[in-house]
Amino acid sequence: MSSGKTIVSTGVTLAIIAAICTALVAATYHLTVDRIAANEKALLEQSLEPAIAGMLYDGSVSESRLVISPPHDLPGSGAAIIYRVYAEDRPVAALFVVTARDGFSGPIRILLGVDAAGVVTALRILQHRETPGLGDTIELARSDWVLQFDGKSIGDPVIGGWAIRGDGGDFDQLTGASITPRAVIRAARDTLIYFAAHRDEIFALPATEEEQ
Repeated sequence: MSSGKTIVSTGVTLAIIAAICTALVAATYHLTVDRIAANEKALLEQSLEPAIAGMLYDGSVSESRLVISPPHDLPGSGAAIIYRVYAEDRPVAALFVVTARDGFSGPIRILLGVDAAGVVTALRILQHRETPGLGDTIELARSDWVLQFDGKSIGDPVIGGWAIRGDGGDFDQLTGASITPRAVIRAARDTLIYFAAHRDEIFALPATEEEQ
C-alpha cells in the first residue's frame, strides 16, 4: 500500500474512533444528566433543611429560587440567593444565602432562615476558610455558637445588640476569635434589615430560572 493510501486509511480510522468516542460521551451524558441534577437538588434541599425544620410548607424549597444581582444591600458583593417557602401560596419563610466579606481568613458563606414575621429560624455556615480551632467553631459541627441566632430578629435584640458581648452586644464571642463572629453577626443583622425593607417584594417576585 502506498504511503498516500496509508495516510488516508489512518485518517479514516481516527475519524471513526473519534466519532465513536463522541457518541459514547453523548450517550453517557444523557444517561447521567438527570441523575446528577437529582443528586444536586437533593444535596441542596438537605443543606436548606435546618432553616425550615418543623415548618409546614408546599412543594420543593429549591423550586422558588430568587437571585438578587448586585448592587444590593445584602451582605457580599456578588449575587445573593433567596429560597422562598410557601404554604398554600402564603409566605412561610425566606432562606438567604449570603456572604460575609470580612471574615478573618476571607469570605464566609452563610445560610440564614427568616420566617414571615422576620424571626431567624436558623443560621448555618456553608463555606469558610477560618482558622482551625478558633474561627472554625462557627460551624455547628464544632460548637453550638450559631444556635444563639435562633429566634432573634431586628428588635430582639435592638440594632445595637447585634454585636459580640465584648463590643457591648448580646452575642457570645468565640474563644480566641473576635473578627469571625463579628463578620457573621453583621451579615445576619444586615440580612434581617434587608428582609424587613423588602419582605413583600421578595415573596412577590417570580422565581429565577436555573442557568442552562
